[in-house]
Amino acid sequence: MEHEFDQYLTELRELLERGDRARVHELLDPMRAQDIARLLMELDEESIPQAFNTLRRSRRVEVFSNLESHYQYQLLNRIPGADARHILSEMLPDDLTALLEDLPQDEVRRLLRLLPFRTIRRALTQLGYPDNSVGRLMTLQLIAVRADWSIEDSLDYIRNRRDRAESTSVIFVTDEGRHLVASIPLQRFVHGHPDDPVEKLAAGPVISINATAERAEAARVMQHYDLEMLPVTDDDGVLLGVVTVDDVMDVVEEEATEDFHRVGGVGLVTPSLRDARPSLLYRKRIGWLLILVFFNLIGGVVIARQEALIEALVVLVFFLPLIIASGGNAGAQSATLMIRALATGDVQMKDWVRLLGKEMLVALGLGVSLALAVSLLGLWRGGPEVAQVVALTMAMVVIVSSMIGMLLPVVLTRVNLDPATASGPLVTSVADVVGILIYFGTAVSLLQLPVPVT
Repeated sequence: MEHEFDQYLTELRELLERGDRARVHELLDPMRAQDIARLLMELDEESIPQAFNTLRRSRRVEVFSNLESHYQYQLLNRIPGADARHILSEMLPDDLTALLEDLPQDEVRRLLRLLPFRTIRRALTQLGYPDNSVGRLMTLQLIAVRADWSIEDSLDYIRNRRDRAESTSVIFVTDEGRHLVASIPLQRFVHGHPDDPVEKLAAGPVISINATAERAEAARVMQHYDLEMLPVTDDDGVLLGVVTVDDVMDVVEEEATEDFHRVGGVGLVTPSLRDARPSLLYRKRIGWLLILVFFNLIGGVVIARQEALIEALVVLVFFLPLIIASGGNAGAQSATLMIRALATGDVQMKDWVRLLGKEMLVALGLGVSLALAVSLLGLWRGGPEVAQVVALTMAMVVIVSSMIGMLLPVVLTRVNLDPATASGPLVTSVADVVGILIYFGTAVSLLQLPVPVT
């Protein structure tokens, strides 16, 4: 598949270099819109509009909607105003909102001036919902019928308006005030008796989500109930729009990407890493690195205060990297498991006490196992007394670091911060400082070495 894509890309570049627009059209026209968009995003800025303009006018909107937002914006600046107006006017509402919410306010106002009043009003309505809310994600194009209509009349209505909906696999049922009553798969309409009222097809309580809910919640609801489409309502239960499976897949990918970036102490990188400027990557990474530099100074201060202890038994330095690294690894493992469980909804805040006991049991087993392994090395390098210090320290550091790794995401969630921030560099840095303190404290107690003077 990748080899075939590379062949198409090479051929497309050669045709564009020769200026053979007819052959470019012949190459792209049979392809799916998603594949065309992927090819365009591999071209340089000058070549993208050249290839895009060879497409039939009826296909340009679909291809444009599959481009990443920064490519969309670049393309809008390089095509005639009439073409830009047509594309923006014909885009699905959720796709248009996704484009506009990624742009600065000045650029949003400029693009809105290209649109007819009805589209502007619709776009501003969706942009009025909170960031990362379902209201910004939903599409307004759906089909709804009345509960008291007959199945035959409803099917006629669906046939006449099928082009106005993103999907007709599910038909929504409302009352006179457009309050959501039911969500019915189209298959039930086909199997029902033509003269029966639509309300007779409804089965079970209707599942919906509020427009102000977070996008991640929509993904969880659709996964839990195995839904193709999820209706969106306001506080009064009035049907506003619908979230589809393809929308949710984008959300899941964005959430996973953001979590991975936060795991590494990096803010969300948009556009993609491939297209991000070095200055943006620098700004995303320098903040946490500076914070952690000062945090790690605590560990340096602790070590500096142990000069007399280190001079008395130099062999302790040999085990220091091993112990603090093991603590950081154990803490990162625990934090990763907890963060992922919170993100997927597998674990709720009410579960943390029970999980604390379970993690303590697991950490105890890990600590004892690593302690036994490292005690042999301690016996070889420093004798029985050093082996005892190293083994006991290893067990305590692994247990404490595992507890920190599990508790930090919970604490951050409690104060309404992203729990993913607790993983990676932060947990490792905290575990390093704790490991140093435990190590030297244990050595002073068991080996009766000089206590550092403050």
